[in-house]
Amino acid sequence: MYQESIRIGTMVNAGPGAPEYIRQILPHGFESFSVSFWQTLGDTNLKRLAGEIREALGDSGAVINSISCFGNPLGVEPMDEDTRKGWRKLIDNAHLFGCDLVTGFAGRVVDEPIDQSMARYAKVFGLLAKRAADKGVRLAFENCDMGGDWWRGSWNCAHNPAAWEMMFDAIPSDNVGLQWEPCHQMVSLIDPLPQLRQWVSKVFCVHGKDATILWDVVRKHGIHGPEQFAYHRTPGFGDTNWTDLITILRQAGFIGSIDIEGWHDPVYRDELEMMGQVHGLNYLKQCRGGAWVPNPA
Repeated sequence: MYQESIRIGTMVNAGPGAPEYIRQILPHGFESFSVSFWQTLGDTNLKRLAGEIREALGDSGAVINSISCFGNPLGVEPMDEDTRKGWRKLIDNAHLFGCDLVTGFAGRVVDEPIDQSMARYAKVFGLLAKRAADKGVRLAFENCDMGGDWWRGSWNCAHNPAAWEMMFDAIPSDNVGLQWEPCHQMVSLIDPLPQLRQWVSKVFCVHGKDATILWDVVRKHGIHGPEQFAYHRTPGFGDTNWTDLITILRQAGFIGSIDIEGWHDPVYRDELEMMGQVHGLNYLKQCRGGAWVPNPA
């Protein structure tokens, strides 16, 4: 039986309610889940959490695509050390979740230009990449700027292709790549599809988040004024041609998941959140080509 190489799923906060949350939304047809911590794993028992999530998945065929710890692993504050510990623990325990992908922000030296983060990045993630490779695990960095730019920021240097060039030169490892999404590039006014064609070999997973760009606002006010010129959107409500995006992934032989990053859409939020996510799920499945149909014998 053919196994679909591109799964469509969603992100889940890795709190104690994660297994029950997965159990409740699984019947909508989600095929994968990305389980994410914020800055620290705290006292989470990963073995127990993984077992409870496996039980929630049951025989559905859905999988855990990735586990994540989003913080600043290049920082010098006590919480940043917690984030680094989180990366190490997730690398060591990814197999319990049935996945081989650990993701998060690459971090950055706070309020210094991105190039000033490279030495620290090479030191921290050189060790983590080796640890991961020894365990058959891949690492991927989300491309969110978290309100930063090239010159200053507090969270993540991995949001610009010039930074990616330096990062992959500093650690030229096959198990280090990107957790990419079009939204973060679009709000920087980067055309995402040509970028994906160039970088697809380094894209290990995709966040399902889109954007709407108000070009009339950009042309009238620019991007540095008080007027909002872009909105993060759930796929199916934004500007990206996801059929073309998935075509690029298929042409490159991509195997992995597109996991919807919800809780950002300005319209399909609050009581409409899951309505929007399920619409995005079904929309992305159609962009993928719909359900698999076997060829005649």
